[in-house]
Amino acid sequence: MPANPFLRLLRVLAGAGQDDLRRQVQYLKAENEVLRSKIAGPVRVSAKERSRLAKLAKPLGLALRSIVSIAQPETVMRWIREADRKRPKKRPGVRRAGRPRTPEDVRQVVLRIAEETGWGYTRILGELKKLHIKVSRSTVVNILREAGLPTAPERGERTWEEFIASHAKTLWACDFVQQRVLTLRGFRDAFLLVFVNVATRRAVATTSTEHPDAAWVAEQVARFKAASGTRGSWGTWGTACRVLTRDRDQKFGKAFDGALRAKGITPVRLPHCAPNLNAHVERFIQTLQNECLDRFIVCGREHLDHLITEFIEHYNAERPHSSIGHRPPAGRAPLLRIAGRDGPIRCRTRLGGVLRHYYRLAA
Repeated sequence: MPANPFLRLLRVLAGAGQDDLRRQVQYLKAENEVLRSKIAGPVRVSAKERSRLAKLAKPLGLALRSIVSIAQPETVMRWIREADRKRPKKRPGVRRAGRPRTPEDVRQVVLRIAEETGWGYTRILGELKKLHIKVSRSTVVNILREAGLPTAPERGERTWEEFIASHAKTLWACDFVQQRVLTLRGFRDAFLLVFVNVATRRAVATTSTEHPDAAWVAEQVARFKAASGTRGSWGTWGTACRVLTRDRDQKFGKAFDGALRAKGITPVRLPHCAPNLNAHVERFIQTLQNECLDRFIVCGREHLDHLITEFIEHYNAERPHSSIGHRPPAGRAPLLRIAGRDGPIRCRTRLGGVLRHYYRLAA
């Protein structure tokens, strides 16, 4: 069966930068115009298709006039207005006959749960019972319908941002670091695996090897699991890993995924050519190269492991990160004994002064 063209397009867009996206949109627009010119007469769309186009077109605003080609811009604007009119609206000051209206505070709870979760009425009803709110199944359905919300759970594809937000605390990303090292046999390529927690930015690295075969890669899972869930020398517990994202590097294989599942970790394999989906670990590797490895001629794997160990300790416990409020991933740096702003400032160095950490001693 041929691959889904829309899935291929999504993977291309996910790995594109702003300039790439602009050029891709220009190409798709030109291609759409060519296809449209091959069709004689108007394009007939169903009510479902019209509703879908109106939903996607509404956020475009004035840009719609330069994009739409399936119909006249005024026609699409009319579809949007018709869709808005079909949504039920509240009529203030009009009281219905029959059963009293559900209390407003109960309605707000139902709507809040529905909007924040996308759950269906059955799941919402269960949450209400936990909160000791007594309503019937039909009441929940009617509240959702009046607000224009779906009564069934949202089962469409989630965005990558939603996936990251829902798993951030237990989501880790991994990738290989490749480094040329000087040995008695000349320069050789050494490899190691690095893991980064998305929420805290904490990093874990394995020891290096010149032969990253499937067996070696699978062995690193147990070492990573132990390192990510134990106390570091800076005194902070690591964040347990439940989901691990990886790219499609051939050095990863079934043995690696099987070892992850055996440790209770769900592997997520990213699409081809989508480095933006693995941005956290990619950025860490860039920082490791720029601030450490590029400043040394690495003499053997033992030297490389020493450099990596020192940098990981500095990165986790001493180096501030803007994305987490200018704190180290560990939350507090070692030797940081602050007693106001009057204590003397000291500098701790690593790797001969390549890595520096400033702190204030108690006055």
